[in-house]
Amino acid sequence: MKRTRTFTTAAMALAAVLALSSCGGKRENTPAAEGGDSCTAASGQITIATGNSTGVYYVLGGGLAQVISSNTELKATAAETGASVQNLQQLASGDYDIAFSLADTAADAVSGNGSFDKPEEISALTRIYDNYTHVIVRKDANIKSVEDFKGKTISTGSPKSGTEVIANRLIETAGLKEGDVTAQRLDLAKTVDGMKDGTIDGMVWSGGLPTAGVTDLFTSNGKDVEFLDISSLEEPMKEINPVYEVGEVPAETYKGVAAVKTLVTPNVLMVRNDMDEGTACALTKLVYDKKADLEKVHAAAKEINVENAEAPDPIKLHPGSQKALEELQK
Repeated sequence: MKRTRTFTTAAMALAAVLALSSCGGKRENTPAAEGGDSCTAASGQITIATGNSTGVYYVLGGGLAQVISSNTELKATAAETGASVQNLQQLASGDYDIAFSLADTAADAVSGNGSFDKPEEISALTRIYDNYTHVIVRKDANIKSVEDFKGKTISTGSPKSGTEVIANRLIETAGLKEGDVTAQRLDLAKTVDGMKDGTIDGMVWSGGLPTAGVTDLFTSNGKDVEFLDISSLEEPMKEINPVYEVGEVPAETYKGVAAVKTLVTPNVLMVRNDMDEGTACALTKLVYDKKADLEKVHAAAKEINVENAEAPDPIKLHPGSQKALEELQK
């Protein structure tokens, strides 16, 4: 019951923050704060790249936009996007100022691996909450492991999303080859619709707890779908990227669903290296000073912890963020 109440609160808070969200587009240049290296944010416009409209990035990104707009001279808007890969590509190109990302995708971006053909000049404000890999299948599809994806139709997430990166890596580490799986590159809303009507057999989703779209699926079709335990794939996944860890989706996170082991990936807030230090410092402090406000928007924000704020290697903190965290950790 506790999680149900929390989600209801989050859903109500979402309605309040969506007025601050936009559909994206080219950012306006934000002037540096006077003094540059102080812990004071610039004035002007700032844009935040989030994710699918039924995912946690979108909800929490709207809340972050509200917090920034209410507490600094910046006016922030949050945009719905395809998530991590797209976010970081467009952050680096100047379309956005802040981007939500999975740490594995961010590690690829700063190293020039995976979807990135060169190292990007980006760094982290802070590590935030963890994403849980949801591998959910229809019970009538006879799928008991990722290996059983062979011959099945599976949603691997939005194109250029962190979910797609993880889904493809799971398929690879399970020993499946190109063509073994009929992959559908669907956003979460379309994925849930496909799970409900049986046009897809299974789905991969990387998100915080609880994710609204997954709550909808289990609330309306819980008797038809189930989670898979993918913890056995930890070691081969860590060989690809060391950020992956085993975690657990707690019982009743989704109505009627028992606890299940899965793979967990940290999330990070990313910015370009050329953001002035004062703004980076002020925004980082704001995440922690106004954590209670973010928790009202979504329960995943409860995981944000200044003692666990360092981004995993090889992702570096922005110098302004490093300054903020040193002060916060005193």
